Amino acid sequence: MTFALWGALLGGLLAAGILIVAARVRAIRRPRLSERVLPYLRDLSLGERSVPVRQRGVVAGVFGPLLHAAADAVERVLGGARSVEQRLQRAGLDRSVRDFRVEQVLWGLAGFGIAAAYGLLAQLRGRGSPVASLVLCGVGFALGVICRDSRLTSQVRARERQMLAEFPTVAELLSLAVAAGEGPVPALDRVVRRSAGELSRELAHVLADVRTGQPVQEAFDALAARTGIPAVARFASGVAVAVERGTPLSDVLHAQAGDVREAGRRELIETAARKEVLMMLPIVFLVLPVVVVFALWPGVIGLHLSAN
Repeated sequence: MTFALWGALLGGLLAAGILIVAARVRAIRRPRLSERVLPYLRDLSLGERSVPVRQRGVVAGVFGPLLHAAADAVERVLGGARSVEQRLQRAGLDRSVRDFRVEQVLWGLAGFGIAAAYGLLAQLRGRGSPVASLVLCGVGFALGVICRDSRLTSQVRARERQMLAEFPTVAELLSLAVAAGEGPVPALDRVVRRSAGELSRELAHVLADVRTGQPVQEAFDALAARTGIPAVARFASGVAVAVERGTPLSDVLHAQAGDVREAGRRELIETAARKEVLMMLPIVFLVLPVVVVFALWPGVIGLHLSAN
């Protein structure tokens, strides 16, 4: 084929792509049914009757169906939607399982792109084969998907560590408020308004559930189910029992805060015992050679001068 034919072919493909994108953008800009109907509904509040803000952009509208299809395929292959949903709740991420699968697809595409770029460079240098490049691209996509799942697990662990670090302080504040004569719910409100952190956000959810009419015991049981942390579960159970039976809450909170602090100390000691060899590496390979050099170098210089 001549250069003119190649140019005509590429021009035709470019024009077809532009027409497809323009048609898709026109379909996206068309008002949805909810946008046309909601402003005229009288039995809804003003906030609910307002026209919803369009969340999707042109790129999301064009590539969204493909990403959702790929996310459904990843869901069928991996499964475990219930586990992913629980981990998303424990990580404090406000998104659905399908949104997480879309993120996994995006991470997989990033890995695929890196592997494809490496394979292309290898092909240009004459060192690779097409089959090996395809296999490498598939491995890159799989690694991207797995890395996003591992990232979610690390987010859960980091949030749980942060909640455990905040728990003694929050429990002590709640205990002081209860000991000062406030009820459990007003004391919880005071602590939530004067603290910040992951545990405070979870307690704010509990407070919102209680104010909407949910019983205190059920609200704290939901907190224990969302977090999955044994210390927080014991705290929720203690508060629920104290509210239901009228038992002293201040002593229970003090004891739980002390138990969490003691558990933190034990965990720190166990971590130091497990990593004793790693802690010795800087001393053996950095500090000790410097000490030896400073101790022996003057003697070596003295012997060299005396020999001369």
